[in-house]
Amino acid sequence: MKNTQNSENNQNLEDDLLPEYNFDYHQARPNRFATQVDETKITITLESDVAKVFKTSEDVNKALRAILSAIPEK
Repeated sequence: MKNTQNSENNQNLEDDLLPEYNFDYHQARPNRFATQVDETKITITLESDVAKVFKTSEDVNKALRAILSAIPEK
């Protein structure tokens, strides 16, 4: 038995493809399997003396934002 391809069969496969497809993105749904990350989160380890002052990550972020606001923009 020879492994041959029928050119007529290949032509039928090509006829099924359109040159352009119009998708209705209003009906699209988010991929439930993809992770949705809005922000980049970084884990930082604080020294013990600093950790005594800053009990939560919100406290650390507030202090860092205060420092950033004092730095002049270039």
